[in-house]
Amino acid sequence: MANEARISKWYFGGLASAGAACFTHPLDLLKVHLQTQQEGKLSIGRNVMNIVRNQGVLALYNGLSASLLRQLSYSTTRFAVYEVAKQQLSTPGQPLPFYMKVLIAASGGACGGFIGTPADMVNVRMQNDIKIAPEKRRNYKHAVDGLYRVLREEGVHRLFSGASSATVRAMLMTVGQLSFYDQVKQTLLGTGYFEDNVTTHFTSSLMAGAIATTMTQPMDVIKTRTMNAKPGEFSGMWHIITHTAKLGPLGFFKGYVPAFVRLGPQTILTFVFLEQLRQNFGVLPVAK
Repeated sequence: MANEARISKWYFGGLASAGAACFTHPLDLLKVHLQTQQEGKLSIGRNVMNIVRNQGVLALYNGLSASLLRQLSYSTTRFAVYEVAKQQLSTPGQPLPFYMKVLIAASGGACGGFIGTPADMVNVRMQNDIKIAPEKRRNYKHAVDGLYRVLREEGVHRLFSGASSATVRAMLMTVGQLSFYDQVKQTLLGTGYFEDNVTTHFTSSLMAGAIATTMTQPMDVIKTRTMNAKPGEFSGMWHIITHTAKLGPLGFFKGYVPAFVRLGPQTILTFVFLEQLRQNFGVLPVAK
């Protein structure tokens, strides 16, 4: 069928990721709350109850504008690099070797992670704002206001606080999501029992989401703590790592359950949306 042969346009990944974020943002907010706890042991349910009771249901969508800005910068970049490079290097009818998919995904993730760091930092801060004392909140009105205030109050270097951990995490995330999604989908289609439909897209993206969560959780915890830290709170990356290590090895996997509960649906929705965009609005490959 013609729609199965279509390929994605470079910006489809960003649109699909932004659409998925609209549904999964409350789960992302809960993940940030759990990751920034040092001594507390509030469960997911208790966190939800506290947020809703103290701030209202809409507080679960605190920082949504920053989340959308992050997806439109971070995910657009990583998907664009991956799709364009894959289309340039592959031959129609002959899929790329898995190691090349991994290399391309890592490159795309590195670019996306660095470019998306400012929006990601504002996203973390806006999500974490509602759990701290009112007099200590940053109270950003929206993502653009947050970027402007960080630039004005803390300097341009602060916009890229946590860029190193965010970049490494984005590399792992993109490898776990994009290259493994492609590989799992290719394997399923090769069995002859699956077709290029929603069932295959769902199965492939669920497996990719589980792999990506496991690969990225330690870096995600470090990145979140770096971005949420006050100026001077930590002397460097190693200080954050040793501070987190005081909680034991599982400290680096704080928030794993909500991370997977969030990343699973996020990955599934992203790829389902992406495949629908590809099949309905994609372009046919040009013979080389």
